[in-house]
Amino acid sequence: MHKAGFVNIIGNPNVGKSTLMNAFVGEKLSIITSKAQTTRHRILGIVNGDDFQVVLSDTPGIIKPAYELQASMMDFVKSALEDADVLIYMVEIGERELKDEAFFDKITNSKIPVLLLLNKIDKSDQTQLEEQVQLWQSKVPNAEIFPISALEGFNVKEVFDRILDLLPESPPFYPKDQLTDKPERFFINETIREKILIHYKKEIPYAVEVDTEEFFEEEKIIRVRSVIMVERDTQKGIIIGHKGAALKRVGVEARKDLEKFFGKQIHLELYVKVNKNWRSNQRQLKRFGYNQ
Repeated sequence: MHKAGFVNIIGNPNVGKSTLMNAFVGEKLSIITSKAQTTRHRILGIVNGDDFQVVLSDTPGIIKPAYELQASMMDFVKSALEDADVLIYMVEIGERELKDEAFFDKITNSKIPVLLLLNKIDKSDQTQLEEQVQLWQSKVPNAEIFPISALEGFNVKEVFDRILDLLPESPPFYPKDQLTDKPERFFINETIREKILIHYKKEIPYAVEVDTEEFFEEEKIIRVRSVIMVERDTQKGIIIGHKGAALKRVGVEARKDLEKFFGKQIHLELYVKVNKNWRSNQRQLKRFGYNQ
């Protein structure tokens, strides 16, 4: 008997969805920073065993959209609600509500199994944990609740075992040696964007998109040319920094991570271009993989 299915992870921004998926997959597929709205796309991570295939889906945090890019991000979340075999609704200790009532209603009325993961319990005590479990049991009575710490790995295996119990019988959806549905260029873009999220403040990270224009793989080296898109000339200057120092730091850190990911030497060229108001431009959003 072979089991396979889609397990979709949703929740508010910054509750640990990407950390959990990376823990399940054993690879760094989703970028993780302390900033909200780090994940913009729906990213699949595939976990294979002899008799199972779990197709995990990491989604952007649920927000009320303020511009076209955010609206497109929420479309990824809506699609995750529609095609799941198991739904993971993730909250963190101290959280009391989902930011969008319509999404919350869909979760509580879901006909598919819902696992509610109460994350970051390493930051709580027993009294608070018990209060939170009771709160979420009353809010989402159709869910099984698992207190976890995705970062520390606490209860992660137990959640994965429960997922396997709930999966339907099915042949695999993807080749058994496949780790994700995204191409190499996607992970280059995301790795560079992660470094920008870490090192730049305020609006800068949210005004940035990365586009890898060239990817040439040779026997011992991968040659990459990527462009960092910003919305204004002032943002371009901030990204580059004094004498190019800020951009160089992004490039060096991204290259080190990519060399680990690909297991090869990376030659990375980075450029910065102004692409005015791309976050509100439907044509540009489509080009960057949104509004599909």
